[in-house]
Order: sequence, then C-alpha cells, then structure tokens
Amino acid sequence: LLCPCLVYGAYVFLPFDAPLLPTVSARLVYTLRCAAFATFPIVLGMIVSGVSRLCNSALEPFGELQREVEIHRTYVSQSIHLFILYFFNMAVLATYLPQEGLKLIPLLTGLFAISRLMYWLSYAIGRSFRSFGFSMTFLPLLAMLLWNLYSMFALEPENLLA
Repeated sequence: LLCPCLVYGAYVFLPFDAPLLPTVSARLVYTLRCAAFATFPIVLGMIVSGVSRLCNSALEPFGELQREVEIHRTYVSQSIHLFILYFFNMAVLATYLPQEGLKLIPLLTGLFAISRLMYWLSYAIGRSFRSFGFSMTFLPLLAMLLWNLYSMFALEPENLLA
C-alpha cells in the first residue's frame, strides 16, 4: 500500500514535468538516462562489498565468506537481477505511456534506488526485516509488468510485434 501512495504523492506534488518526447527513440533514451541513476545503490554495494572483502581477516580468499561479506555480495547480486528486470519493464512502459505519464519514469527510478537501499539496510539489520525493502522493489516491478502485458495484448494487439 505504501508504494502506490508514494508514487502518486510524488507524481502530484513534485514540481517537475518530463520533457516533450514525441518519438519512441527519444522516450527510450530518456528511460536509459533515468536508469543510470538507479545503478547508484548497486555501485555503492559493490564498493562496500569490495572493502569488506579487503577487510576480511580470512586467510583463505576462496574459503567460507563471513556474514558481513555475504550480506553485501547477496545484495549486489540480487540488485543486479532486479535492475535488469526493472529497466526492461521501464523501457517498455515508456513506449506505452502518454506524454503526461512520462513523469513516472524518474519517479519509478527513484523508488527503485531508495527501495534497494532500504532493502540493504534491513538485510544488514536482520534477515526477517528484509521483506519490506524487497516488496518496495518487487511490487512496482510486478505492476509495471502487468501494465505492459495489458498494454501489449489489450490496448494495442495490432502493434504487438511492430
């Protein structure tokens, strides 16, 4: 329930609009530029993971990982997988949204970045708390996927492969 409220509140109250993007290629470039900001939590996780590996006192570099190192490695791996799914769904979404709805692309990008940081923090605190951060990432992804499938099969079935 929190995700739709956050996105709607940001959509209504933040004072910015998407630039005029009449072509599909311009929309895809806009989505690509917005998605670059979503890589910030992943790169930060890679840096912290590398530093934690360097600071690890294990004598065997390929041996059993300590919990601190494993948390960061798992976070980075899962974030990369979710980012790929998120990016492809945002790219498809950008092609179906009307011009007024393109404001959602940077908002969804920001939600992804904040959600991944919340997941990382809650995962480091305890594994039982990570479901909140994961759902903040996964549920918008699921909503985008359902909207994209609806748009492809119900709204424009004649342009499905065009």
